[in-house]
Amino acid sequence: MFKRAHHSIDKTRLVFDTKVGALRLVMAKHISISFNGKISNFEHVKLERSKLYGRRKRVTYDPQGEECSRISLSEDGTLLIRSGMTAQGYFTENDKWIPNKDLVGLDDSDKPLELVPSTLGEPQEVAEPCTLQELLDIKPTTVYMLDAAELDGALEKQLDEGSIFTFPLNYRADYRAETAFLLKNGEGYFCVVGVPTVSEWCEQEKPAVEKQEEEEDSDDLDFDMF
Repeated sequence: MFKRAHHSIDKTRLVFDTKVGALRLVMAKHISISFNGKISNFEHVKLERSKLYGRRKRVTYDPQGEECSRISLSEDGTLLIRSGMTAQGYFTENDKWIPNKDLVGLDDSDKPLELVPSTLGEPQEVAEPCTLQELLDIKPTTVYMLDAAELDGALEKQLDEGSIFTFPLNYRADYRAETAFLLKNGEGYFCVVGVPTVSEWCEQEKPAVEKQEEEEDSDDLDFDMF
């Protein structure tokens, strides 16, 4: 069962405007569903454990009562590395940095993959409800809490009756669109995102421990011998 955190959904997000060279607030795009030609839009926020149960943070103080910050020491012992001083990246064999915009996806045969655009704000067609087994046969990666900004009555009725709908979802442009499931329970509307997987069932061909016949023990302990 999915539990809904008491968390307001932020309808805006910060983006960098390349034209003006500054950050600006824009309206967040909806998860958009088309059912029988009618569009429904959902505002979404990622469901995280910390939002459900809170979180703990261990804080260390120095003798003067000032909060300490965590640092690392370089391998040669010459540099103190604070948070924000390092980053990850991709490099060639000649140690040349490759920007993310130059990266491409490859399949198992090392052939370039086609870039899949983001589906946010683009209506995704759903038709017949899927089975619960299809939902159980995915490896979940993300769960979103949803608020209905616009909800078609026919889709609402189906969800109220326990129907589950599946559709492709790509939060941002990527080389693989994930599979999303739209559902409703007593806590509200949810979108479960994941990758279909196949469960491999294993069973023993024979019992792990073979039953052995009890043998009569001819060396019974006789207390008279003591």
